[in-house]
Amino acid sequence: MKPSPTFRAPGRVNLIGGQVDYHEGWVVSLAIDRDVRVRATARADARVIARSAAFDGAVDIAADGSDDPPATRPDWGRAIAGVTRVLAELGRAPVGVELAISSNVPVGAGLSSSAAVEVACALALSDVAGFALNGGELARGAQRAEHLATGVPCGIQDQMTSVCGRAGHAMFLDCRMLEVEHLPLPPELSVLVVHSGVPRTLEGSPYAQRRAESEAVAARLGLRVLRDATPDQVREIPRGRHAVTEMERVHAFAEALRGRDLDALGPLMLASHASSRDDMEVSIPELDALVECLVEAGAYGARLTGAGFGGCVVALGPVQSTGAIADRATEQYRARTGLEPTAWVVRGSAGANRSG
Repeated sequence: MKPSPTFRAPGRVNLIGGQVDYHEGWVVSLAIDRDVRVRATARADARVIARSAAFDGAVDIAADGSDDPPATRPDWGRAIAGVTRVLAELGRAPVGVELAISSNVPVGAGLSSSAAVEVACALALSDVAGFALNGGELARGAQRAEHLATGVPCGIQDQMTSVCGRAGHAMFLDCRMLEVEHLPLPPELSVLVVHSGVPRTLEGSPYAQRRAESEAVAARLGLRVLRDATPDQVREIPRGRHAVTEMERVHAFAEALRGRDLDALGPLMLASHASSRDDMEVSIPELDALVECLVEAGAYGARLTGAGFGGCVVALGPVQSTGAIADRATEQYRARTGLEPTAWVVRGSAGANRSG
């Protein structure tokens, strides 16, 4: 018997560019070497059955997308229902499929585990039905599935990074044009991700409120998004000031990677974190403490990654001393907060694909 194909989609870490993708801005992101894998087996009926190695229960929904994503049970299956509905709207035939899902992307860490699930499942469902999507369509479909499933108005960064990553490279993404430039990561540079020990979930967090406040600045200026604002227009408006200055930092960060100017990267990350903390107000004291501990331990720079309110911090440092930096920083952080951090060195990964 021919083995069932497997589809994988990586998580991501946002190196710089927080809270700007929904303003059609620019980000530098990294698809990481932790991923979601989905084994897909065609079914003779018109049902989508999904099981997860990490969660109890099975999802059983109609392949035509008629089941309501927020009402799907168990709760982890809402993303599957969202993907199924979006693909049906795009024209996928209601072909039944059985999905076996596994993942080593930490949940609630700000590393886009949900986007990876949605992208991998969308690939699987599409392949079994002989339905083709290009990279941008796949990413936008997964983004809409997240909106339907959770009500969280996420931007496009997570899904595009999961779809379009390249091994050994960061990704400079224009979130308006969906144009991607792959930037080689210098071999002497290491990317360290440290979980604060504070779980993060965007549902119930102030994320949607912060986004609404930021978008209200654009509306007040007569703009659709803050990508089109000038520094002078937002100088005295913290939410707007964050978006505009963050996009400037992203461009400077990308230019530093192109020129292998490692000295410029750390200060840009620290400025990004300070703006996220003070102007956007999406940090928490634990993330601030973790950034300080990482820099004191020898990292070039660090910042919160993802949408904030918990989860992870990302740091850059010299590859030869990453382990020592992680050990010193986590020890100091543990002593300061009483929380248990977890550190990983991550590497740039290829984007989503069929692996069998």
